Amino acid sequence: MKQIVFATNNTHKLRELREILGDGYLVLGLADIGCNDDIPETADSFEGNAMQKAQWVAEHYGLDCIADDSGLEVDALGGAPGVYSARFAGSSHDSAANNTLLLRRLEGIADRHARFRTALVLLRASDGAHIFEGSVEGDILTAPRGEGGFGYDPLFRPTGWTKSFAEATPAEKNAISHRGKAVEALRQFLLLENENRL
Repeated sequence: MKQIVFATNNTHKLRELREILGDGYLVLGLADIGCNDDIPETADSFEGNAMQKAQWVAEHYGLDCIADDSGLEVDALGGAPGVYSARFAGSSHDSAANNTLLLRRLEGIADRHARFRTALVLLRASDGAHIFEGSVEGDILTAPRGEGGFGYDPLFRPTGWTKSFAEATPAEKNAISHRGKAVEALRQFLLLENENRL
C-alpha cells in the first residue's frame, strides 16, 4: 500500500480523498505526521495556496505530499468568496456563519450561478510539482437543504440536479464534485506512472 501525506486536518477532505483514491493508498493527514502547525494560506489563488501548503510540509517535515485549496465562486458576488471561502464570515471557519452570510449577500439576487473549484498539488522531491484541477457548476439555493457534506454543500445544487450536495450520497458527490475530479486526475496520473514502471 502506497503512503500519501495530505496537507490537511479537515476530516471531511481526508475521508473524500480516501474514498476516491481507493484501497491502494494509505492517506495520512497532518495530525498523523505530528504536524499541528498553522500552515499559511496567503496566496491570491487556489493554486498558490495549495502550493504553499505542500511546500510547507516538504520543507518542515521532509515528506512528499499533496495539498489542495478549494472554494466557492459566486458570479453575482464577483467570484467571492473564492480563496476566502472557509473564512468568509471570519477566521473561525464557521460553516453555518459562512452560509448565513452568503444567503444574506444574495438576498433579492436572481442570478445565483456559482461553481466549486479545487486545485490539487502533488509535490515530490523526485520530480517537483504536479497540479490537478477540478470544478463543478451549479447554483446557490435560497435555504440550506440536506444533512450530509460540509461547508457550503447544503446551499449548492449542481447543474442538472434537483438536490443539493448535502442531500447526495458521498459516492454521488464524489462522482461529479470539484475535488472528486481533481483527485481522479491525480489517481489516473499515479496509475499511469505505475504502469510505466512495469
